[in-house]
Amino acid sequence: MLKRRAFLGLVPTLALVNTATFAAEKTSKFPISCNAYNWFSFYKRDKKTWGENLDADIREFKKSGIPAYEPSIDNAEHARKIIRVLKEHEILMPSIYVNSVLHLQAEGDKAIENIVAIAKVIKTYGAKIIVTNPTPIEWGKPTQKTDNQLILQAKMLDKLGALLRKEGIVLAYHTHDMELKGGAREFHHMMQNTSPANMSFCLDTHWIYRGSDNSSLPVFDVLKMYGKRIVELHIRQSQGGIWSETFSATGDIDYTAFVRELASKGIKPHIVIEQCVEDSSPNTMKAVEAHIINLKEIKKTFNI
Repeated sequence: MLKRRAFLGLVPTLALVNTATFAAEKTSKFPISCNAYNWFSFYKRDKKTWGENLDADIREFKKSGIPAYEPSIDNAEHARKIIRVLKEHEILMPSIYVNSVLHLQAEGDKAIENIVAIAKVIKTYGAKIIVTNPTPIEWGKPTQKTDNQLILQAKMLDKLGALLRKEGIVLAYHTHDMELKGGAREFHHMMQNTSPANMSFCLDTHWIYRGSDNSSLPVFDVLKMYGKRIVELHIRQSQGGIWSETFSATGDIDYTAFVRELASKGIKPHIVIEQCVEDSSPNTMKAVEAHIINLKEIKKTFNI
């Protein structure tokens, strides 16, 4: 357990990390983090709402022993509220997740303005990465964006990344399964038509797996293609296509092989646990117990 003085000393240290060097070397000294969606999914299963009482929620989070948290943030005021609570409970925040509509001009302009405003707030608490997954036409529906919308979205991401660089923040592009449809046209267009200097990559292993009709081969292929741009990993495991209640190296994705590939390429990204549950997941434990196991297994698997 960090002493309060030692914890407070870490915040300015994170804030002083050189963004250009961080993005170029793809290394991170950040502690293991955990995404908010994990806890949302466990709480939803128990018919509770994560975020309804943030102080109580983060008090539970702290029991897991995970030292850092990746929240989903709506706006600058929301960021200030979360930071106040995290600081009180001595939880770090190296990265955040933000939704964005970037395939439409007016909405894209608003999203960029909002995310830059958020960046100005979160950098004061040592955050260095903003992860964004451009919003689909409609969640859970097969409707794909037009070519022109994808062209605009790539330009918007590149613009956003350039603006965030001025704030000392790295933009990391994230996908769900939707971007892998249609020959992964959306995913590849974003990666091929943005500057690596402006946009890095948050590899969410399981969404690549699920978006590829439950095949782990594309997880390793994406690592080969875009490994140099990876600054963050979202880590989840499944068994037979169903999200596991806790992480393990063995399952649908061979994480032992995955970690070996990372090491061979010299990729040392920020690791964020995102071991969520869905309706068909096993139901044998609560969020804190599951995340204590997650932290232990992630440390063992990634040799941390």
